[in-house]
Amino acid sequence: MSSFSWTHQSAEGQNRLDAALAANIEALSRAAAQRIIREGAVSVDGQTVTRPSFSLSDGQVVEARLPAPTPQGITPVDAEVAVVFGDEHVVVIDKPAGIAVHPGSGHIDDTLVNYMVARYPAMAAVGEPDRPGVVHRLDRDTSGLLVFALTEAAYRALVAALKSRSVSRTYTALVSGHPSPDAGVIDAPVGRDPANRTRQAVVSNGKAARTRYRVIRRIGPWCLLEVQLETGRMHQVRVHMAAAGYPVAGDPTYGRAPRIEGLGRQFLHASRLAFLHPVSGEPLEFESPLPDELQAVLDQLEPSA
Repeated sequence: MSSFSWTHQSAEGQNRLDAALAANIEALSRAAAQRIIREGAVSVDGQTVTRPSFSLSDGQVVEARLPAPTPQGITPVDAEVAVVFGDEHVVVIDKPAGIAVHPGSGHIDDTLVNYMVARYPAMAAVGEPDRPGVVHRLDRDTSGLLVFALTEAAYRALVAALKSRSVSRTYTALVSGHPSPDAGVIDAPVGRDPANRTRQAVVSNGKAARTRYRVIRRIGPWCLLEVQLETGRMHQVRVHMAAAGYPVAGDPTYGRAPRIEGLGRQFLHASRLAFLHPVSGEPLEFESPLPDELQAVLDQLEPSA
């Protein structure tokens, strides 16, 4: 067990307890700070605080107790990974559908993280121990572009860029119905569905969520959209489109889009990713064409449109 303590002095954006921990303990990410706070491992002026959003005042003494490091528990697995770009700081990959990003329920050693750690062993010590290198995620059955951090400095910079909304993430989606107007913003908070805790939903007490969409073309009763995230809530595109009345084709969880013959997963593809390189500051932009199985669905639908 390691202990860290300091006397708080106000700093921009760091009066929240979780932010202060992440700023003062070099190896601790914001998410890890939130976890140890909730576990009761942090005290302020000698009193245990379990609320990450607790607001600190100047002169308060913060003490954090960190458990001793343990093996990462990520099993390296040799497997092919479609690398689009890579250097010593970041790697951008084109994820196929059907692969989870990191280990979790039902997926222990068959995830992208397992494959990436085998290829980039140093990544095992970056970011969260159970999801090393992971900056943002895609659902298991969503394909497309994803960036991993290979160093802690790159991880912190990319997470901060996501928070400041300076990472551009664009999806291609096929939805049921014809959104109106042809371009717009869905601005609705997203959180756990109170009726089903395994799902997300638009709920009044959820986290702020904004999704931009633009109609690419209409295909009979369907519509092909370009969708851009302004925030990154779990299942955001799927939840927002279903709540607006335009569920994503093939989505088994949200909405009730008509079935399309030959479509075995949700028609959602992360088609463009743009960000500033976390070290050099160079603008980077990547594009990924629709996978063959999704293009085949469009080819099947369009002759009858």
